[in-house]
Amino acid sequence: MHQQFKFPTTGFVRLKSILSPKGPIPVSKSTWWAGVKSGRYPKPEKLGPRITVWRAEDIRALFEKGA
Repeated sequence: MHQQFKFPTTGFVRLKSILSPKGPIPVSKSTWWAGVKSGRYPKPEKLGPRITVWRAEDIRALFEKGA
């Protein structure tokens, strides 16, 4: 069973809020990006040249189904 995280239900989240130790997904950055490329993890959205975010709903669905 997953530990309870205070993860937002809606909005956008940055990568540091997604990956452990602060986030619910226990993978490395390189594993995460490989998963994004392969389609295992959701694709990000760019808010600016240096701001990459993911929809909180997509990430929540991912860890609630046991990614």
